[in-house]
Amino acid sequence: MGRVRDILVGKGHAVYSVHPDSTVYEALKVLVDRNVGALTVVDNEHFMGIFSERDYARRVILKGRASKETTIREIMTEHPITVNEDETIENCMCKMTDKRIRHLPVVDAGGRLIGIVSIGDVVKYIMDEQKHIIENLECYITGTHH
Repeated sequence: MGRVRDILVGKGHAVYSVHPDSTVYEALKVLVDRNVGALTVVDNEHFMGIFSERDYARRVILKGRASKETTIREIMTEHPITVNEDETIENCMCKMTDKRIRHLPVVDAGGRLIGIVSIGDVVKYIMDEQKHIIENLECYITGTHH
């Protein structure tokens, strides 16, 4: 099975971030504009947490808060579960399933944010890997080469 670095090679290291003092409304606009489900929270290149659609649903809407007055700092998930580039895709799946999370920030040895992996990225990687295995088995069985 592959590793987190294999996903990042394919999707890149781009991470969409929001400042902790931004309003929830501003962050929601970024989520929609970038078509992503979560943003990392970064202040002066310091990774502080993550803000997701789930945070919005649970900590803003259901608590009766206003999106234009509430800051990300007030509702973000601090100290989220992270992974490094050497983590296996299987371990990512286990963490996401066990903790019921959909996004894993990727950090280097110094704790610096270098990417993010979503459940969609993990599923796509596994599907591509299985397709490749099936194609190789078909070639082996039929004696042909691609």
